[in-house]
Amino acid sequence: MDIKTIGIASDHAGYQLKQYVKQYLDEHGIAYKDYGTLSEESCDYSDFGHALAKGIEQGEVFPGIAICGSGEGINMTLNKHQSIRAGLCWIPEIAHLIRQHNNANVLVMPGRFIDNDMAKKIMDEFLNTEFEGGRHQRRIDKIPVCE
Repeated sequence: MDIKTIGIASDHAGYQLKQYVKQYLDEHGIAYKDYGTLSEESCDYSDFGHALAKGIEQGEVFPGIAICGSGEGINMTLNKHQSIRAGLCWIPEIAHLIRQHNNANVLVMPGRFIDNDMAKKIMDEFLNTEFEGGRHQRRIDKIPVCE
């Protein structure tokens, strides 16, 4: 994957795991932009999911990593954007497949259901897996809603 600056976002339930993500990125010398939240104070995942999606759409960052409690809410928010292909991952094998088959541009993790060690394995897989192309590109081309 051709990494630019990684965009990261979370809500309050994903804040602690996002702090670990920052540590991981720092250790790997990968630049990032944090779209929030900046504390564990209760907030809405959608605010930060939309901010991250816009950052990707505007070319500020690529790819993205997003976290909320279950991962579902921020994932749904991200995928409302036509150019975003976010995938929820709780094991490395899924992270591999969302990159290899779906060319996902945002990794989503469930902050309340995985620990730092699992997050590391998932991020390693996501960031080091290339898109396979071929028949998968045809399928991706059919994802956007065109009216």
